[in-house]
Amino acid sequence: MTVTGGARRGKAQDMKESGDDRESSGAMSENTAKRDAVAEAGTGGSATPVSRSGLLRSGMVVSTMTLLSRVLGLARDVVIAALLGAGSGADAFFVAFKIPNFMRRLFAEGAFNQAFVPVLSEYATNRTRAEVRELLDAVSGSLAVVLALITAAAIAAAPWLVWLFAPGFQSDPGKLALTADMLRLTFPYLLLISLTAFAGSVLNTWERFAIPAFTPVLLNISLIGAALWLTPQMSDPALGLAWGVLIAGAAQLVFQLPFLVRLGLAPRPWPNFQHPGVRRILRLMTPALFGVSVSQINLLLDTVLASFLVSGSVSWLYYSDRLVELPLGVFGIAIATVILPALSKRHAEQSREHFGRMLDWALRMVLLIGLPAALALMLLAEPLLVSLFHYGAMTDHDVVMAARSLRAYALGLLAFMLIKVLAPGFFARQDTKTPVKIGIVAMFANMVMNLALIVPLAHAGLALATALSAFLNAGLLAAGLRREGVLQFQPGWGRYAIQVLGGCALMGAGLWWFCPEWHQWLAWGALERVGVLLALVVGGASLYFAWLAASGVRLRHFSLRG
Repeated sequence: MTVTGGARRGKAQDMKESGDDRESSGAMSENTAKRDAVAEAGTGGSATPVSRSGLLRSGMVVSTMTLLSRVLGLARDVVIAALLGAGSGADAFFVAFKIPNFMRRLFAEGAFNQAFVPVLSEYATNRTRAEVRELLDAVSGSLAVVLALITAAAIAAAPWLVWLFAPGFQSDPGKLALTADMLRLTFPYLLLISLTAFAGSVLNTWERFAIPAFTPVLLNISLIGAALWLTPQMSDPALGLAWGVLIAGAAQLVFQLPFLVRLGLAPRPWPNFQHPGVRRILRLMTPALFGVSVSQINLLLDTVLASFLVSGSVSWLYYSDRLVELPLGVFGIAIATVILPALSKRHAEQSREHFGRMLDWALRMVLLIGLPAALALMLLAEPLLVSLFHYGAMTDHDVVMAARSLRAYALGLLAFMLIKVLAPGFFARQDTKTPVKIGIVAMFANMVMNLALIVPLAHAGLALATALSAFLNAGLLAAGLRREGVLQFQPGWGRYAIQVLGGCALMGAGLWWFCPEWHQWLAWGALERVGVLLALVVGGASLYFAWLAASGVRLRHFSLRG
C-alpha cells in the first residue's frame, strides 16, 4: 500500500519524456536559480515546494486547526438552535447568511483560489521576489475593486436577491423583509472574507498552513458572542447574528495581515487589470466560477426549492449539512488545502510522475476517513442531532426531519470529499474548462433528480439529489484525470480497499449493536447525551483503527516516497 512509484509506461513514452526532460534542462536550471533568488530575497520563508515527507504533516496541521474550528462551529449551531430553533427567524438568518457564504465559496475559496494559487505558485517558483510583490499588489487591488462594486450592488438590491435565492419567502412579507434587512448586514462579509482568502492563499503557498486554517475559528467566536450578547439587545434576535457575521469578516482579515507583514509579502493594493498575472487569473476564473463550486450551487438549489416547502425545511437542511461539513472540512478540505499548492509547484517544475502519486495519495486519505465518517453519520443521525441541537426551540419533530436529510447528505460525503481532491488535479495544471463541462453535466443531473425526488421525499429528496449528483461529478473528474494520464493508481489498491471496508463493517456492527434507541436520548440530560455519544464515537473509531492496524495498515504507508 506504500506509495512508492508511478504506473508503468510504454518504452516509446519513456523515450519521449526523456527527450522532453533533456530539452527542458536548461530552462529548469534557470528556474531553479530564480527560485533560490526568491528564497534569499524573502524576509520570512521561501517558496520551495512542499516536501514529500511534509505533505502528510501539513495535512495534519490543517486538520487539527480545522477540527478546532468545526467544534466551535457546532457549538455555534447549538447556541443558534437553542435561540431560534427551526422557525421563521432561523430560516431568514440562514438564507441571509447563505447568500454571501455561497458567494464566498464560489469566488474566494472556489474560483479565485483555484485560479490564483497555480499562478502564484508559478511566480514563486520561477520569478523574483519583486515580480511576486507586483503580482500581489495588482491582484489584491483588482479583487478589492470588483468585490466593493458587487457588495454595493447587492446591498441596494437586497429584497430582489432574497426573492431570487428564496422565492418561497414572498408568501410571508415579514420573513422576506427580515431576510433583506439581515442581508444588508451580512453581504459585506463577502468583501472581507474574500480578501482574507487572498491572504490565506499567499500563506498556504509559503507553507504557513496553520494560520489560514485557524482563521475560521474567529467566525464561530463572533457568532457565539453575538448570540449571547447582541441578540438580547435586538428587536428580532436574528438581527444580532447578522451583526456577528459582519464583525467576523473584519476580525478574520485583520488577523492574517501581521503574518503577511512578517513574510514581507503584505500587498499594497493597486488595481491593475492589465497585469499579465491578473489577466491569466481572470481567464482561469471565468470557467472555474462554475466548475469548482457545483456542489455549492446544488446546495443553493436545495435552499431555493426548500423555501417552497413547509416552514422549517431550510433549517432542517442547514443543520444536517452542518454535521456533514464536520468531516468534510476537517479531512476533505484539509487535504485539498495542502495538495493544491503542492500540485501547482510540481506542475511548474514539470514533475509529472510525482504529480500523479500525490493524487493517488490524496484518494487513499479520502477513502480512509470518508467511508467510516459517512457510515457513522447515517447510523448516529438522531443521536447526533438530539445531543447537539435538541435544546430550547428545537423540537422532536425537527430532529426527525433533520435526520432524514442528514442520512441523505451522508450518503454523498465520500463524493463531496473526492471532488475536493480531484478538482485540484485540473486547476493545478491551469485547466479550468474540463471541470466546467463536468460541472454542467452534474448540475443538470441534480436539477432533474431534485424535481423527481422532492415530491416523494420532500426536503430529504433535495439532499439525496445533491449526494447522487456529487458521485456523478466525482466519477467524471476521476475519469478525465485518468484519460489524460495524470491520475496514476499505485500498486496495492485491492488490498487497501479490503482493509478499509473490513474496518467499516466492524465499526458499523459495533455502533448498531451498542447505540441506544433514539427516543431514549430524548429523556437524557445534556451531559448524559454527550457522554454516551462520545463513548460511541471513540468506541467506533477504536474498532475501525484497531482493525486497520491488525490488517497491516501503518501511518508510514501514507508517506510519499521517491
